[in-house]
Amino acid sequence: MKTDYRNVTLTGGFWKAKETLVKTTTTDAVYDRFAETGRMDAFRCDWKEGMPNRPHIFWDSDVAKWIEGAAYILAKESRPDLEEKVEALISEIEKNQGEDGYFNIYYMVVEPQKRWTDRNCHELYCAGHLMEAACAYYEATGRRRLLDCMEKYADYIKRVFVDEKSAAFETPGHEEIELALFKMYHTTGEKKYADLAKHFLERRGQPDNTEAQIFSHPKYAQSHLPIREQKEAFGHSVRAMYLYAGMTDYAAHSGDEVLLQTCRDVFDDVTKRKMYVTGGIGSTNVGEAFTIPYDLPNAQAYTETCASIGMMFFANRLFKADPLHPSKYADAVELEMYNGALSGVSLDGISFFYENPIEIYLAERNRHSGANHNERFPITQRVKVFGCSCCPPNITRTFTSLGEYFYAHDEAENAVYVNQFGSSVYENGAVRVTQETDYPSAGKVKITASVPVYVRVPGWCRKFSADAAYRMVNGYARFEAGEITVDFAMKPELITSSVHIVKNIGKAALRCGPVIYCVEGVDHGGDVHTLCYDRAAVHAAKPVFDETIGLNALELDGLRCADAEEGALYMPLEDCYEPVKIRAIPYHAFANRGETNMLVFLPYR
Repeated sequence: MKTDYRNVTLTGGFWKAKETLVKTTTTDAVYDRFAETGRMDAFRCDWKEGMPNRPHIFWDSDVAKWIEGAAYILAKESRPDLEEKVEALISEIEKNQGEDGYFNIYYMVVEPQKRWTDRNCHELYCAGHLMEAACAYYEATGRRRLLDCMEKYADYIKRVFVDEKSAAFETPGHEEIELALFKMYHTTGEKKYADLAKHFLERRGQPDNTEAQIFSHPKYAQSHLPIREQKEAFGHSVRAMYLYAGMTDYAAHSGDEVLLQTCRDVFDDVTKRKMYVTGGIGSTNVGEAFTIPYDLPNAQAYTETCASIGMMFFANRLFKADPLHPSKYADAVELEMYNGALSGVSLDGISFFYENPIEIYLAERNRHSGANHNERFPITQRVKVFGCSCCPPNITRTFTSLGEYFYAHDEAENAVYVNQFGSSVYENGAVRVTQETDYPSAGKVKITASVPVYVRVPGWCRKFSADAAYRMVNGYARFEAGEITVDFAMKPELITSSVHIVKNIGKAALRCGPVIYCVEGVDHGGDVHTLCYDRAAVHAAKPVFDETIGLNALELDGLRCADAEEGALYMPLEDCYEPVKIRAIPYHAFANRGETNMLVFLPYR
């Protein structure tokens, strides 16, 4: 099964608008903020003590992801301004790379004596992102300069970690290079890069591996067990997703069914016990990590944007590797696309969330008015750049290559899988598939295909119809070539949680199609915490297209809870509800109209 963003053109609708915004606004905004903060100039490798903008250990990775996103744009259109910026950065890398192949800004100019001494200082992580950028730029332009630099770097890393074993640690503290090396292998055809990825994966968590643990606990960096024994998701959620993506690459490359089953098990652990209804993962700020099953607090949800993007990487790889359960992986990608990942960028494309809370209650943020310390909560307004600004360029590289997730070509059958829905064209030689649709504002999709197609029936869909004969195969409706119209019945509905998520008992979230909704105080006089959904009124919710968001808001009849005795702190229980109009907006669009309260889960009656 093959996917390639270069074979896909988005032609209209919601995702075309988002792709255009990221290409024309977000990519430039991220570059400008990185230039202002010194990240771009740092590639000159001329920083000296006393100068401003001391390089940080992860700046290479921030810029590398930006280069990768720029490459995806350049693969499809001429952007001389973008090309000039990328080429200038490549020239600095080429000029400053060590004779031995080493390139890491921090350890070349700040602490050169400490190269390969600290497992948690991101050297291999930065190398991996540079390698991904090199592959993307070569595939987009055919130019090898950056790829040549990264091949030289990868060869040096092999010498240090495999041949000499001269580093102070054996495996990356922050995983990423594993999946990057598989990209290097697929781009160059050089098996040595797949072998190096295999080395890092196989050494992880081995009993004789005595390298220092990060945060004094091996689970934090997924080093507690060998990879085939890791059946549950533990530790830092972004590190975990990158590791699991690399493990899936390895399983697909080697045909290792045991490892593939491990990846299935970890995926199920995340999606069935440790994922928010929005797709957010990694529930705590302590280690930016997974915790115990069903520990999914709303107001203090961490749910890093990069973790949702990492889940897209992991799920998409499992889709290609696991022929028995492909639809559930594409379902997970869709959930992240519309909710968990997309909430990381503002509607105007220039500001970002690192964390994505599921609830905002402004009053509780200042409850300790007589103390110098308040509880920690996520910020309530997106910002243009972070000290740790990994999420913005992750947004740019993901949403400039969305075609990767829309279609897949089964070359053995010469059939195309339609995984995501949006007006688009897939072309690969004589193979052509098109979609015309207003999805997700409506569930009808017209598909014209020159070959048989497998059309995913989304997991959220309760009723599916089509105007042509089909048979169901592993969650997909298989049609012969031709013109087909499918219709996914798209009705607003309430989604409840497992009773194990105790804070959500008696509450529900609103969903319509793949979109999770929230309510904001700005639409309800500031107060959302007294609102209740009326179960009988939900299916009659009125969709109202919001031009600013690009999707439907939902207007519905609801209830508001009031005190039975005004001014009383406690009182006899009585039903004191009054009718109210509720306006719900897509979750990803929250916090775009000033600071306000927000809820995803509301009580229902």
